[in-house]
Amino acid sequence: MSDPTETSGASHSEQILEASRRNNTELLLQIKSDLNNDQMKLSQLINSTKEIITNNTPLHLACHLGNWEFIDIVLDIEGVEIDPKNRAGETPLHLAVKYANDEPDHGYYVVDNLLDAGSDPRILDSYKLKPINYVKDNANLTELLEGAEYAISMEGQGLQETQEGDDGEESDGPSDSESE
Repeated sequence: MSDPTETSGASHSEQILEASRRNNTELLLQIKSDLNNDQMKLSQLINSTKEIITNNTPLHLACHLGNWEFIDIVLDIEGVEIDPKNRAGETPLHLAVKYANDEPDHGYYVVDNLLDAGSDPRILDSYKLKPINYVKDNANLTELLEGAEYAISMEGQGLQETQEGDDGEESDGPSDSESE
């Protein structure tokens, strides 16, 4: 019997798509090892690898299927794009929300972790819908996404306030007290 991680000549791109579909962390870690644990090369591979028809990245696929172990490793790789868009304009967060409709508890966990990693819940897909628009009968998930949108809007407000001087005009940069 052959080894399930054997790839018989498949490219790293083909391998990483397969790893994302099957939640195969052993294969993902083998690819990482093949790339000499170079985070930049690994993030470039993940960011540039896409399915031909859907334009889904490995992160899209894993979120669509709820493959948490794969997602968890990918979220820890510096330089991985967390909000790439597929052909339908969907981010991995859009697909995780759709997954959560079928698997509410696990899906909530995946969505929560994507948000913690910096995924933007305000991004519109090709149908002009945000991830929250795909939530079906899940008040907790709706509340989580609304809270994330609110937090982002408050961060923007806080940033705007810190860029304004005492007289309400925008400053040219940080004051001496802010830069220490």
